[in-house]
Amino acid sequence: MNTDTRSIWALDDAARTAAPLAGDASCDVCVIGGGIAGLTTAYLLARDGKKVIVLDAKPRVAAGETEHTTAHLAWYLDDTFSHLASVRGDEVAKAAAASHRAAIDLIGEIARSERIACDFRQVDGHLFPGADGPDTLDQEEKTLTRLGLPFERTKLTFPGGRSSDCLRFPAHARFHPIKYLAALAAAIRARGGVIHTDTVVEKVRGGAPCRVTTAHGRTVTAGAAVIATNNPFEGGTVLHTKVASYTTYAVAIEVPKGSCGDGLWWDTEDPYHYVRVQPGGEGTEFDHLIVGGEDHKTGQAGDQPQRWDRLVAWAGERVPGAGAVRFHWSGQVFETADGLGLIGPAPWNGPNVFVITGDSGMGMTHGTLGARLVADLVLGRPNELATVYSPSRLTPAAARTLLGENLNAVAQFTDWLTGGDVKGADQIPPGHGAVVRRGLTKLAVYKDDRGQVTTLSAVCPHMGCLVRWNPGEATWDCPCHGSRFSATGTCLHGPSTSDLKKAD
Repeated sequence: MNTDTRSIWALDDAARTAAPLAGDASCDVCVIGGGIAGLTTAYLLARDGKKVIVLDAKPRVAAGETEHTTAHLAWYLDDTFSHLASVRGDEVAKAAAASHRAAIDLIGEIARSERIACDFRQVDGHLFPGADGPDTLDQEEKTLTRLGLPFERTKLTFPGGRSSDCLRFPAHARFHPIKYLAALAAAIRARGGVIHTDTVVEKVRGGAPCRVTTAHGRTVTAGAAVIATNNPFEGGTVLHTKVASYTTYAVAIEVPKGSCGDGLWWDTEDPYHYVRVQPGGEGTEFDHLIVGGEDHKTGQAGDQPQRWDRLVAWAGERVPGAGAVRFHWSGQVFETADGLGLIGPAPWNGPNVFVITGDSGMGMTHGTLGARLVADLVLGRPNELATVYSPSRLTPAAARTLLGENLNAVAQFTDWLTGGDVKGADQIPPGHGAVVRRGLTKLAVYKDDRGQVTTLSAVCPHMGCLVRWNPGEATWDCPCHGSRFSATGTCLHGPSTSDLKKAD
């Protein structure tokens, strides 16, 4: 696999672009982030008559992690109901299932009411054993029965004839996320909302009013602010101890039209594999089989190209008719100790500031239910999910998981004590990068295909961790909190809001 990665969802649409914020402004609610969480929040508030302004750092909305999803709409939890029930109890587990199912219903309702052609369709979800055996499946069957959640134990047969036990769940769905969100952006504008892209927010300060400050010194004054940036931007040290960043991989493979049915599938391995079909358009002979998995802590692997290869091999064993790989890409998820998002008031930013983060691999539904919850809180409506998803919640039963993730982040700072990947730029092949020690500091050195060398500080501007080279996508990735930068230092993904600095 080469470093020219591109998501299957990369779609040009005029509704996705907007002018940067050119001057100070005021509104009822300022939403930071133009992915599914931010745009859905803005849409729901605009539908209720609020004046909203959306600010997004990318050149177009939904160009961040929403464009790098596999777009599963699932109410079955990635981290399993057995895990959630063990650390939060049965009632929270039931509430989580209901809230994710309501998020799927909300996407369907919005698509129908706004007449959005986004390939939305309800399908079944399937959980089947991986190489780890049937134990997880058996445990989930017991937990789901106790919780009273709908499922059926049955047989799953892959196109190649390979079969397995599985748990089948109703009322899951799939859709085209960018077709959906481009139309949602247009619907926000139709209700008086304003969207600005290419606008990097650096500070969010709560109060009455809130103040949102951009990198160019512009200020938006608002009655409330919503931070919906996927990463825990402006979350303070406390929030960073509650999430861990992981990179996940995906490929889209051509398969004969109709050969794989329609549905969502996951196995029980760790990391697990997740699969769905994206139907081809009219007149095409192929659908796309989207396969994801091979997750690892961001910045803590050096075999990214091989991870895409392993996904293709895994798919080939189960779908013999799989053809060419048309797209391959990676995404980033922020995991929480209990597998539920951190959604609600952000007290570290002051009053009237809300956050939606900690998607835990379920960004489409977490972003949607988060938007519904935050919109209710902004409007002063009671919502029984406020305690379930509170960013301030404590999860003592998951303390070991939380401690392990934080010790992992702290351990990455020992990179300061080691030597470089190579001794100098002359040892770096064209098209690659490496960390080089210079005295007491370290440099991120990249050599392009023509031999031109770019030398940057290897220090992540966020909290001072040292970045590492990602050979799969030619990026610099921070192993502490998940910030990512282009080969020449441009910030691609937060929590950092700054580029890597040029070396002195």
